[in-house]
Amino acid sequence: MSVLETFKLTGKVAVVTGGGKGIGRGIALALAEAGADVAIAARNGDDLAAVAKEIEQRGQRALAVVTDVTNIAAVQQLAERTTAELGRPDIWVNNAGGLPDATPRYLSRTSEANWDAQIDLNLKAVWSGAVCAAKAMGAEAGVIINISSRTAYGAQPKNGPYAASKAATNSLTKTLSAELAPNIRVNAIAPGPVPTQNFYESTGTSAEQIPQMEASMRIPLGRVGSVEDIGAAVVFMASPAASWITGQCLYVDGGM
Repeated sequence: MSVLETFKLTGKVAVVTGGGKGIGRGIALALAEAGADVAIAARNGDDLAAVAKEIEQRGQRALAVVTDVTNIAAVQQLAERTTAELGRPDIWVNNAGGLPDATPRYLSRTSEANWDAQIDLNLKAVWSGAVCAAKAMGAEAGVIINISSRTAYGAQPKNGPYAASKAATNSLTKTLSAELAPNIRVNAIAPGPVPTQNFYESTGTSAEQIPQMEASMRIPLGRVGSVEDIGAAVVFMASPAASWITGQCLYVDGGM
């Protein structure tokens, strides 16, 4: 097999949670372009239908499943429908997450309800996705990729609950990689700032402010990220080209 062929995902079945927009949409389309059939899950059916159409336009099968990723029974149903309609999942991307109400918070000023909502969305959903993915993959080879965040590294005094949930995601990734080896590889990808609808809502910024933001952040590579940057990293981690990589967190952040 040539080097370039090791990056192909022809004949593979992938699942992407939070696949209706933003980074999740970018990941789903990248996987499709690499040759995978893709099941996408999110709460908004209209968003999913639009992305499913884009996947099909790339010549791959698509399955849209409205799913509440904080409910493990719903995630299990996602795994079962994927297996029934597309085949056993080879790749599972736990991407769903973010800020439940698009509001960053200090740890010391977070209510119990807001803390629970953040952990459910960013950590419980990753755990339940990984558990259901591993069950669906069985004894066959598979890949689980958890979407973390650059905020998992270092102090984040204005966004503590979110950062804590992502740091915990990295720990969960490392432990799962040991538990599920050697058949299932488990890695994380930690994006830096990627302007999406969620990004603009949570930061209170707009596309017009990106150049100023890039200058103030002093990103070594000189720009914020794109959903394509994250999609390409996922394709690599999901492909045979990364067959000797597990338990790692790849920071895709322009060198921050």
